[in-house]
Amino acid sequence: MNSQDEVKNYYGKVLTGKKDLKTNACCGTDNFPTHLREVVKLIHPEIIEKCYGCGSPIPLVLKGLTVLDLGCGTGRDSYLLSKLVGVKGQVIGVDMTEEQLEVARRHLPFQMKQFGHAQPNVRFLKGYIEDLESLEIKNNSVDLAVSNCVINLSPDKRRVFSEIFRVLKPGGELYFSDIFTGRRMPKELSEDPVLWGECLGGALYLEDLRRLLLDVGCNDYRITSRSRIELKNPEVEAKAGMIDFWSMTLRAFKLKLEDRCEDYGQIATYLGTIPESPHAFSLDDHHLFEKGRPVSVCSNTAAMLQQTRYVSHFKVTGDLKTHYGLFDCGNTTTVNKEKVSSGGCC
Repeated sequence: MNSQDEVKNYYGKVLTGKKDLKTNACCGTDNFPTHLREVVKLIHPEIIEKCYGCGSPIPLVLKGLTVLDLGCGTGRDSYLLSKLVGVKGQVIGVDMTEEQLEVARRHLPFQMKQFGHAQPNVRFLKGYIEDLESLEIKNNSVDLAVSNCVINLSPDKRRVFSEIFRVLKPGGELYFSDIFTGRRMPKELSEDPVLWGECLGGALYLEDLRRLLLDVGCNDYRITSRSRIELKNPEVEAKAGMIDFWSMTLRAFKLKLEDRCEDYGQIATYLGTIPESPHAFSLDDHHLFEKGRPVSVCSNTAAMLQQTRYVSHFKVTGDLKTHYGLFDCGNTTTVNKEKVSSGGCC
């Protein structure tokens, strides 16, 4: 049995709900942002009970987008996104496990009624996240790709990332939650079927993730949140030994970026126009933009704000005509005699 067959068996037949999980790695999904909590209340309890994620990979500014949910399972995140993209948007959920998709599809009429959608704006496809082409998902056709604790289950992660950046539109975004490690997994652990099913055996060493993304042309990714996982299972802890597991949410854009933070003297100011974030916008774990406060940014950060769906919510001044060297993550600068916070990428 290959790893994909083992995963399908684990999620389709072994697990009947969150109570069957042996660790808490795949169930850390209850800490929703305020604006999502009311939407979650509209989702069928069976969908919630059989959702095995490790985060909440739902970014802001989604109205009208085409969103791809990789490893959608019973469809909880797909349905959250269905509500948020609205009637002019669409959501495509992809999963390889028939039992999970059966739950997602069975509740489609219920969810559309809950959301007040006259026509479905979400569809579920059976297939592999490594092969989106076979599902006829075209090049440059998706605004946003999300995934919730699924990429770690793939035996070919490079192909997953390659497919994601193939289908993303220029300026599109990958926003995903997953399990990562602070060191590489020994072979005997990475092949353990229980650890695989619990989203631990296939967890990427974070530096290997960086190398994979570089290999598919993504030079800069950002961590938006991270928390260390306490396994709370003596048997699994004994197997894992000194390996540290982390639940992280990351974002990466399909942009031409540099592999280091370069300084061109650019300044970004958040306009406070995103309804869910009227006072401040968090790009990642070290870029919190307060409304109206100018922030010094590297060229990559400037591109993430200027060349994506966030463009109308920021004022970015400066261009790429004059280069000042590597971006100094520790310093602050002064613009018009105002102190400007450093938005360093290091």
